Amino acid sequence: MKRTLWLVAGLLSLPLQAETLIINGCKIEPNTKCIKADLRNANLINTDLSGADLTGADLTGADLRHAKLKHAKLEDANLQGATLARADMRHASVRGANLQQANLEAISGWALFAQGANFYQANLQGANLEFARFSGAKMQQANLQAANLEIAWMTKVDLTGANLKNANLQEAKLNASSLQDVDFTGVRKHYATFQATFMEGCKGCPINWSPHK
Repeated sequence: MKRTLWLVAGLLSLPLQAETLIINGCKIEPNTKCIKADLRNANLINTDLSGADLTGADLTGADLRHAKLKHAKLEDANLQGATLARADMRHASVRGANLQQANLEAISGWALFAQGANFYQANLQGANLEFARFSGAKMQQANLQAANLEIAWMTKVDLTGANLKNANLQEAKLNASSLQDVDFTGVRKHYATFQATFMEGCKGCPINWSPHK
């Protein structure tokens, strides 16, 4: 009898294995493959989607706060209005994705691939975007206050009306980009390049910048 009780007690003490979350046929787990999945308004807080292939997925309004998206593939995905605050997006790819009005505050986006992505009115305040690639991205009216963009590649980026106050742009490449009406006050810009960069109406921009200075 005592042995039976011990066995029952032992079974009860075993940790329960969490069931894999499945949303519209998409398994929410690392390395999942959910191309063009319907994940609109999905609750994905704290989920682990490391290495996931979400190419072309619809994540409109989804909540991805604190989600693990390291090495995830979100190319051409729709993330409009999504919340990704403090998500781990190191080495993730959002090339060509729609991130209009998305909240990416304080994300870890080291070496993020975001060429051609749309960040119109997105919130990237305090984000770590060191070594990120934004060539050809649309970032009009985006909030990049205090963001770390050191050594970021930002050629031909439209930053019209963006807030870059106190951002770190050391060694960043902003050649042929638009900084029209941007708030550039307090920006760290040592060794950044601005060849053919449009700066009309910019507050704090290095108007007299020269590659020889």
